[in-house]
Amino acid sequence: MSEPASPSEIEQGEGRPIGREPVFNMPPVVLAVIGICVAVHLIRFYWLTDDQDFSLLIRTAFIPIRYSGRFDLDFYAFSSPFTYAFLHGGFAHLAINMVWLAAFGSPLANRFGALRFSLFFAATGLAAVVLFWAMHPLGQAPLVGASGAISGMMGAAARFGFRTDRSSGKAAFAGAPMPMAAVFRSRGVMTFLAIWMVINLITGLVAFAPGIDSQIAWEAHIGGFVAGFFGLRVFDRRQQADESMA
Repeated sequence: MSEPASPSEIEQGEGRPIGREPVFNMPPVVLAVIGICVAVHLIRFYWLTDDQDFSLLIRTAFIPIRYSGRFDLDFYAFSSPFTYAFLHGGFAHLAINMVWLAAFGSPLANRFGALRFSLFFAATGLAAVVLFWAMHPLGQAPLVGASGAISGMMGAAARFGFRTDRSSGKAAFAGAPMPMAAVFRSRGVMTFLAIWMVINLITGLVAFAPGIDSQIAWEAHIGGFVAGFFGLRVFDRRQQADESMA
C-alpha cells in the first residue's frame, strides 16, 4: 500500500461503517472466496441429491463430537475446521456473509496481500471453531458458514480504528494497529465493540430460551473476533516492514 499523499486521504472514520466495496474493485482473493462460497452453495442446492449433500456435510462441516474420542480422526477431522467456512445454511445466510466479507475483507486484503489474508481467514476461522468446540464438545449439529472468519475481519477493522487509505485507488486499512489504551479511548471503536458484543450476547441468551433452537453460532463469532482483534499483527506485513526500518 502506498503512503497517503496527505492526511485528508486517510479516512479516520471513527465508528463509521465501512462502505461497501464495488464488486469490480474488490481484491481478487476476496472475489475468489466469494466465488467458492457461491459455487459450493449452488452445487449443493441445485446439483447434489439430499443423500449426496448429507455426505458432503459429514465430511466438510465442523462437527464437534468428531473430536470426542469416540471416532477415529480421519482426513476430514483435520480439513473440516477449514472447509466448513465455505458452506452455508441457505441463500440468506450466504448473501449476508458475502456482503460483510466484501465490506470488511476488501480493505483487509488490500492491506495484508492475498497470501496473508488467506492465512488470516484460515486462522480466524479455526479460532472460531475452537471456541465453539470448547462450548459444545459433544455437539452433533454441523457448523457451517464464514461468519467466524468474517468476525475476525471485524475485529481487525476495529483494531485499525476503521481508518482507511484510498490514495492508491483501493481502500486499505491505514496506520498501525491501535494500542489497547487507544482502543479504550476511541469512542467509535468502543461503541462498535459494545454493539457487536450486545448483539452476540442477546443471540446467546435467545439460544437458551425454552422452545428455541438457535442456528446462530455466536460462540464462533466471538472466537473469530477475538482472534482477529488480538492476532492481526502476526499477519500485518506493513507493520512488520515499518518495524524493520525503525
